[in-house]
Amino acid sequence: MELISDILNYSLTAILIGVSMTWAFLIKSMIDSIRLTPYLDKFERKEHANPKVSVILPARNEEEFIGKCLDSLIGQDYTNYEIIVVDDSSDDTTGKIISEYAKKNSKIIPVSAQIKPDGWMGKNWACMEGYKKATGELLLFTDADTKHSQNVISLAVSHLLSFNLDALSAIPKMRTIDFWTRITLPMISTFLHTRFSAVRVNDPSKKTAYFFGSFFIIKQKTYKEIGMHEGVKHEIIEDGALGKKVKESGYKMKMTRGDHLIEA
Repeated sequence: MELISDILNYSLTAILIGVSMTWAFLIKSMIDSIRLTPYLDKFERKEHANPKVSVILPARNEEEFIGKCLDSLIGQDYTNYEIIVVDDSSDDTTGKIISEYAKKNSKIIPVSAQIKPDGWMGKNWACMEGYKKATGELLLFTDADTKHSQNVISLAVSHLLSFNLDALSAIPKMRTIDFWTRITLPMISTFLHTRFSAVRVNDPSKKTAYFFGSFFIIKQKTYKEIGMHEGVKHEIIEDGALGKKVKESGYKMKMTRGDHLIEA
């Protein structure tokens, strides 16, 4: 019995050491990733035009957040943009809120998504419905529960054009709104910063690619050539799938830190 007890103790100790070492490695990788990720607003700006930006904002049952999101978007210091807000068959007051905002601000274009065809995930279809109304050279996709600083569009456009990028994504500050979010968020953050480290995303020689759905901007031409959201219509994590398509197609993309500018 004593031998069995010793074996169990040694085994448990080995497991705990292994788990601890794994977490130590993951945490170090996350810290390195955060430290080496470039900031959205820290770069050498170059002279460029101010192309029209179409902000595409899908929303389903977002009555709690949609107003704050729209407030942050209509107050941007970038002038050449439109906000296409897609009500994705909401059964709360989201659609009504969108309509009220559209009446007060001409930049807002309200869209009611048509019935989703078979084979499409809901958000992907809503984004596609919004794109059909877009008239901008650049497309900025964001989520209805996201808040933006007033200069974030101008920063994104300037960063994209100064580095001659085809697409750019920004890592937001993640809000914790309940107990379970506070418990799971550290694990999710660790996973994202290790599995989809910006260091690898920004390295053309690496296959790693990812977009944060709360904020990514892409040239309209590039978006069309990679197949739009139709090309990832069945994907649950469509932002990651789109990022992968951009990089696999040979386009230039970049991931930046935007946690002091964007909150999701």
